[in-house]
Amino acid sequence: MSMFKTVLAGVVLCVGSITSLAASAHPKLLSSTPVAGAQGAAPAVIELRFSENLLTQFSGAKLIMTDMPGMPNSPMPVKASVAASSDPKVMLIKPASTLTTGTYRVDWRAVSSDTHPILGNVVFSVQP
Repeated sequence: MSMFKTVLAGVVLCVGSITSLAASAHPKLLSSTPVAGAQGAAPAVIELRFSENLLTQFSGAKLIMTDMPGMPNSPMPVKASVAASSDPKVMLIKPASTLTTGTYRVDWRAVSSDTHPILGNVVFSVQP
């Protein structure tokens, strides 16, 4: 193989490797406050921390009450605002009013520079 073909093959392999690494860079949920499965006081703000900077115009979350004493088995949406933090890897969910006793689920959608949406949820309980 000529020197040109060898160099060209190396360049193609390098570009292919870099492209595949960039394409697999999906945001992952690293932590949440409250943590998944937590039982405790009502949080004023729910924080989701991701592995990648989020594109806020495509990312978001919904807060849902899934269970409370005396509540039928159907989930109930909870009014909350979703905002970016000063850290581009953090999403903030602020309930419009204090959360009451019950179990809540945050359904989130995270989109980073690769533009592929990643979905997930975090469940926690508020105790009196």
